[in-house]
Formats: sequence, C-alpha cells, structure tokens
Amino acid sequence: MPQLTVRGIGVDVMVSISRPLVEELAAICQCGTDHFTVDCLNVVSVFDGQACNTNPFIEVAWFERGREIRDRVAEAITRHVRTAGVSELEIAFKVYKEDGYYIGGVPCG
Repeated sequence: MPQLTVRGIGVDVMVSISRPLVEELAAICQCGTDHFTVDCLNVVSVFDGQACNTNPFIEVAWFERGREIRDRVAEAITRHVRTAGVSELEIAFKVYKEDGYYIGGVPCG
C-alpha cells in the first residue's frame, strides 16, 4: 500500500519511470519502496460503437495521508508521467479504512 493501477499508459512507459517515481513517492509518504505496487491494465475503451484509445488514468488506492501528501503524490505522478511523453493524465485516490483492509485474514486497524 499504496497501490497504483494504471490504464491508458503503456507498460514500457511505466517501466521506464517506475523506479524514480516509486522512490519519490516513498519519500513523500515516508515509507519503504516495497510498500508500493504498480499494476498496468490492458484496457480497450469503446466510444460511439468503436474501440478507441483509453485516456491515461492512474488510480491510487491507499490509507489516507491528508491533503498535503495527496497533492504532493499527484504532482509527482503527473511530473514523472509527463517526462515520459504522456501530456494528459487523470489521477483519482481511493481510500481504504484500516479496519476494512485485511492482510492474511487480519485487519490492519
């Protein structure tokens, strides 16, 4: 945790930025890089009866860390993705509650 789920951005792009991105996010969140996962989904979007490109979108699932940290994480993700040539990006945060998140059958909170 945090978990980044990526769609509309190529795996090769995410591989190229993943190490510096996760290192920066770990510093912002004050946790180890091993707490992060980056999953790239192969998604086909449909519009007006035709397959089309999926808009670049990253969902960050995590335990809430406050507005300041959330803003810094969004800025870092956007900056890294833009340096890889993706100009437009949407990011959404999905918040888990510790008592509703289980690891090995045991709640985190």
